[in-house]
Amino acid sequence: MAAFAAVRALGLLALWLWGLAAGSSAHTLLSARWDSLWYARVAGEGYGYEVVLANGDVHSNLAFFPLLPWLERAVSAPTGMAYGDAGLVVAWTASLAAAWGIFAVVDLLYGRRAGVLAVALWAALPVGIVQSMAYSEALFTALAAWALYGVLRGDWVWAGALAALAGLTRPVGAAVVAAVWVAAVLARRRGGGGWRTAVGAALAPLGAAAYVLWVGAHTGRGLFGYLDVQAGWGNGFDGGWAFARFIAGRLGSATLPGVLAGLGLLAGVALVLWLCAACVRQRQPVALLVYGGIVVALALCASGYFGSKPRLLLPAFPLLLPVAVALARRRTGRAAATVGALALASAVYGAWWLNGSGPP
Repeated sequence: MAAFAAVRALGLLALWLWGLAAGSSAHTLLSARWDSLWYARVAGEGYGYEVVLANGDVHSNLAFFPLLPWLERAVSAPTGMAYGDAGLVVAWTASLAAAWGIFAVVDLLYGRRAGVLAVALWAALPVGIVQSMAYSEALFTALAAWALYGVLRGDWVWAGALAALAGLTRPVGAAVVAAVWVAAVLARRRGGGGWRTAVGAALAPLGAAAYVLWVGAHTGRGLFGYLDVQAGWGNGFDGGWAFARFIAGRLGSATLPGVLAGLGLLAGVALVLWLCAACVRQRQPVALLVYGGIVVALALCASGYFGSKPRLLLPAFPLLLPVAVALARRRTGRAAATVGALALASAVYGAWWLNGSGPP
């Protein structure tokens, strides 16, 4: 927890210093920009708000799952906090819970040293600053990590309940549901689990199913209602075709920065796929492989705003386990120096990113 807090504090310090130089407000960037404004509006006014763009696309706040706004409202009601500030309280608390959950999973599988390093690496991701924003990634990762920990420990009811909450947080909650289901099926085949396995598997999809069905009833489109809402935002699942064309467009750019951007994207995708393969070679538990694989597939194979893909990969912490285990075998000084360099680079990049394009 101390390692996580130190890395994130460095990121916040860099953002504050960058803001002093650029004349921007770190507080505003963290609590009142991009999606954090949509979550705060849901918390304050409920669902029903939408923006119609010039091209006819409709951006509806139904695209945003309800658990974070509910928690923002719960924090704001007794304290009088603005919803954006309440979102920061939720996100910062959830990020600590996520760090603890990631440590618990990795400590159980590979030992305490690897657990600490996995948490530090997760905090030092290039887009790690999102963990400190009024966004839902930290909350979702906390629920997902502890649900997976429940699966690994055989606490099926606990795992199913947390999977249901994850399904109320982000669309990628389907990855947690799938992980619980696959692990439950394997446990039943081995003759274990009993009635608790069935209860956990039954609980897991309730959150996501309830919200999707409610959106369908609210829009009058039934099972297609939520898909229509996402389509209004330009989001869909095309197997990665749109993303591939986006990268190809950068590689075919007439400018050197465009070509370099395309090469950078290719390198990033290759790294993610290499890490996926490393997780398989590491023989991670099936639940982690299913969860991590679906998070990666939904991030890379979805159409939409391509700049959000690194942020969408943030909950895929199992990808970091091969690196954490490898670092754990090195001397403490070398491992600390590696993580420290990554943390510094992440802090500078996060400050630059939020003062520029930032997460959508």
